[in-house]
Amino acid sequence: MWRRPAWQVLRQFVRHESDTVTSLVLERSMNRVQLLGRVGQDPIMRQVEGKNPVTIFSLATNEMWRTGDSEVGQGGDISQKTTWHRISVFRPGLRDVTYQYVRKGSRIFVEGKIDYGEYTDKNNVRRQATTIIADNVIFLSDGSVRDKV
Repeated sequence: MWRRPAWQVLRQFVRHESDTVTSLVLERSMNRVQLLGRVGQDPIMRQVEGKNPVTIFSLATNEMWRTGDSEVGQGGDISQKTTWHRISVFRPGLRDVTYQYVRKGSRIFVEGKIDYGEYTDKNNVRRQATTIIADNVIFLSDGSVRDKV
C-alpha cells in the first residue's frame, strides 16, 4: 500500500497564495460537532409553509471538575456545568425516527454541524440563535429510570 507523504496531505488543508490571479485554489475547512448527552424535552416537529419539516429538541451536556488544591481522588468539591444545545434534524428518515423515538431523558449521541443564524422575535427584536444541524443520531437509551442508575 502506498502512503502519501505528509506534506501532500497537509497541502490539501493549507491555502497557498499565488502570484497569478488566474489560478484558483480551493481551501478545505471543517464544521463538525459531536455531542453526547441527555434530551431535555420531547422533540417537536415544525414546518414553515413551503419548506421541509424539521424535528427540534434540546440536548444537555455536562462538564465536571474538581475544585480545590487536593490531589486527584482526594477530597475537594466537584463542580458541574450544564450546557444546553438546540438540535435540528432535517434529513427525512432521521427526522421522522428522531421525532418518534427520542424522549425527554433519553441518552443520545449527535453528530452534525454548528449553524449560527438570526431571527426576529414576536416583539420585532433581532435575535441570534445557535443550532446543531444533526447528520446522525445514535440512540443509547430510552430515558427510563433504570438507565439513569
